[in-house]
Amino acid sequence: MELINSLPFAMRQQGAQSTVKAFDVNMPSSNEDARACRLAAGIARGDEMAFAELYDRYHGRLFRLALSLGRGNEALAHETIQSVFLTAAAKLRSVQSEEHLWNWLAQVARQQVGKSWRQRQHDAVVVSMADVPEMADLAPSDHMLEDKLEAALMSMQASERQLIEWFYFDGLSHKEIADRLRATPKAASSRLERARARLRALLTGNSFANET
Repeated sequence: MELINSLPFAMRQQGAQSTVKAFDVNMPSSNEDARACRLAAGIARGDEMAFAELYDRYHGRLFRLALSLGRGNEALAHETIQSVFLTAAAKLRSVQSEEHLWNWLAQVARQQVGKSWRQRQHDAVVVSMADVPEMADLAPSDHMLEDKLEAALMSMQASERQLIEWFYFDGLSHKEIADRLRATPKAASSRLERARARLRALLTGNSFANET
């Protein structure tokens, strides 16, 4: 499918322009349900504009979910959302509501994270695209995971939380962060790495998170 072949470039372009904040989650409505149905139908036809809109609307929320599922492992989170959108381009056909669409995407994310953990543990069991359900069950635990991430962020110092938002949710480079901090790139990278380590610790329950 031509759409799938164009995805890596499309995702890089969209990701570079993303300004999704940590706590933005739209509540479903009749308009949102209609939009979700339209997006799924467009993707089924190979419409790149529909895919770009899907990516723009769900990238941030999926990243937060994947970051929580992966216990702060940002590399795994990025791999997960890329796999989710590739799977959506290949397999998403129709949905009944915005909730249905989100549950479908979240289920793929969960399967991908599980697959990645098993591969890292040298487990031969894998999840194929054929295992992706046509209708995902409602998963309130997704909201719990998002709440956990929000709670972790809010428990961090404001300066650390700002670094996390700039890096993860605004997509700023180390140099851009250094410019905003009016610090050297080395100093900015050091502060960012400590903030990232603290977030991972909070999500895994490591005692490091309680250090001052």
